[in-house]
Amino acid sequence: MKLSRREVLKAAAASSAMMAISGPFSMVREAAADEPDQWVKSVCRFCGTGCGVMVGIKNGKCVTVKGDPNNHNRGFLCLKGALMPPIVYSKERVTRPYIRRNGKLEPASWDEAMGLVEKKFKEALAEGGPTAIGYYGSGQALTEETYLASKIFKAGLGSNNVEGNPRLCMASAVGGYVTTFGKDEPCGSYSDIDAATCIMIIGSNMSECHPVLFKRVASRKQADPNVKIIVIDPRRTNTARIADEHVSFKPGTDLAILNSMAWVIINEELDSPRFHGKYVNFMTNDKKKVDFDAYMKFLEDYTPEKVEKISGVSAAQIRKIAKMFGEASATTSFWCMGLNQRIRGVWANNLVSNLHLLTGHIGKPGATPFSLTGQPNACGGVRDTGGLCHLLPAGRLIKKEAHRNALEKQWGIPKGTINPKPGLHTIALWNAFSEAKVKAMFVLCTNPAHSLPNVNIYTEGMKRKDNFMVLSEPFMDAESVKYCDVLLPAAFWCEKRGTYGCSERRYSLLKKSTEPLGECKPDFEILMDFAKRMGVDSRVIPYENIDDVWNEWRMVSAATPYNFSGMTRERMEKASGILWPCPTEDHPGTKIRYVRGEDPNIPKDYPKKYNFYGKPDGRAVIWFRPYKGAAEEPNEEYPMVLTTGRVIDHWHTGTMTMKVPELRRSFPAAYVEVNIEDAKAKGIQNGDNVLLETKRDKMVFRAKVSDVCRPGLIFVPWYDANLMINKLTLNAIDKGSKQPEFKICAVRISKA
Repeated sequence: MKLSRREVLKAAAASSAMMAISGPFSMVREAAADEPDQWVKSVCRFCGTGCGVMVGIKNGKCVTVKGDPNNHNRGFLCLKGALMPPIVYSKERVTRPYIRRNGKLEPASWDEAMGLVEKKFKEALAEGGPTAIGYYGSGQALTEETYLASKIFKAGLGSNNVEGNPRLCMASAVGGYVTTFGKDEPCGSYSDIDAATCIMIIGSNMSECHPVLFKRVASRKQADPNVKIIVIDPRRTNTARIADEHVSFKPGTDLAILNSMAWVIINEELDSPRFHGKYVNFMTNDKKKVDFDAYMKFLEDYTPEKVEKISGVSAAQIRKIAKMFGEASATTSFWCMGLNQRIRGVWANNLVSNLHLLTGHIGKPGATPFSLTGQPNACGGVRDTGGLCHLLPAGRLIKKEAHRNALEKQWGIPKGTINPKPGLHTIALWNAFSEAKVKAMFVLCTNPAHSLPNVNIYTEGMKRKDNFMVLSEPFMDAESVKYCDVLLPAAFWCEKRGTYGCSERRYSLLKKSTEPLGECKPDFEILMDFAKRMGVDSRVIPYENIDDVWNEWRMVSAATPYNFSGMTRERMEKASGILWPCPTEDHPGTKIRYVRGEDPNIPKDYPKKYNFYGKPDGRAVIWFRPYKGAAEEPNEEYPMVLTTGRVIDHWHTGTMTMKVPELRRSFPAAYVEVNIEDAKAKGIQNGDNVLLETKRDKMVFRAKVSDVCRPGLIFVPWYDANLMINKLTLNAIDKGSKQPEFKICAVRISKA
């Protein structure tokens, strides 16, 4: 049977939004022009779920994709993942280098393009020193690429101005984990879904943003109707539709709700004194260690009745969800950008973990706090390998001399090589570039001219003639291409080899399955060429191929709790992902951290069951985090709240998904989602053109009137380069994580 692409789309659409595709894979395969004669193991290029895929190859080309039945996704893929092949051969692929001359990008040779990059970076170094150059990477780059780039800049060029777009999505999760547990990354794994008897989803539209993972949640609920689902979200999304309790709250007040849940849990005696008395410290916001009684006193400001007035959520519902959380035998919590992209995102992360530490719902099957990742390698690349301005690989910190010295010794470079001062975080880095204080920027595998908040500021800065930006990018129509001075053709996904690490600490190998198009090169080769031209010490870059980088990363991780020693390339060639820590080649990988007998970092003779070894005394922290409002609250002039996010068929800035006809047709343009009551008050009908205005910009969208948003809230997806909502968003940041508050800003709406 042969199916048209339209029939494939219709078959997929017939599945509900909460269910990822499995059966239709045969349809996708049969719709391909040629049946593949080879299947190559890889990983999906989209979200942080990290689904395993098999790439179908025919005559040297990628012709189709199916799910890897041996990976955690069990052969399931969402429609985005199933329709990747057209992206590889898009007419917008950049297949040769370009240099901007007289305002226009013109073809150039590799030597000419890289020669100009070398010249401009050397000029910037000569004029302003190492702080005048920067690197901006991505949670989409391979682990080896981020490790290499960070090492080149920090150890080779002396610049700690190394950042990546995970600062925009995951920095608050990092801050939350580190302040609570002492170490980054989740305690549990996806398998906890299968054992949980209560699942709380907060600040995440999992059904659209992580659909394969949400399918697993829905399957768990279907298998056991007694499993309780709590969804805390101002929007009534498809995720919320399967909830036993959907909590729609005034945007920004979820911190008060989480504190109130803690109050209920304690007052209903649903906490576990045996657990928190033995394994937890209580810490005030100014880092003073106090006792449990002081915590109870702090929570008196968050009784359900008081929080009802703050949040708009009834005291009865707050009590109900707190009891559901506490009474369950095993509760797992998931969250994503709704908590992270806030000026108090770290606090919000802490408060979710507080509930788990209070109840003892941690360190056993089905019980874990779990942050979901937005990008396929934000964990395995930028976070783990130290691709941020304050980090070094495997959780080390630039500001700690012992950490710098240990790496310098491992890398065989002189002591004192690494600059002890952290570099500029993402917003500060792009501010400095806009002011030409940072004069040369290397951008790899990301699209900052679309993804940065309050983006007009930064695109204006990119236009300056006294700064220089080189962009390694697969697609000519990416917004950032408009502003770069040199454009380098990067090999894409199946055209290169390397590693991704997904949300559950699972690392999987992407095998090279096709040759790069035209003159495209893998970013490993581009970075090595750059380093050699810049005169980087050969001891910093002793690599012949990308596998050498991986093996060094394993060595660098070995003396740390990350410990990838057992993840040899040979093993990963065969395995469909391994969860770290994995200290030996026969170790199965770690599903549960911080528990003796589960986590290899805890000695077998350790006297206690739990050891939160990231903290000096082995105790995690319950933090006192008060409710405080957003950076920009609604007022008379701008009376509503604007929030942004994804839709199921598009991903990030749309440079990939808009190239798939089925996905483009399903959501051809961004829109504004307006509550029925608000629309009626403004005289807005479904399909009307409406004007959105913030203090930063204004823009016209088509209205989508529904009951999804609560009154006073509007939502706009951010994938559309022609209707770029980030021109309206706010660039205020969390003081701890330096992550921007994309999720809340004041807006007004009127008929256009």
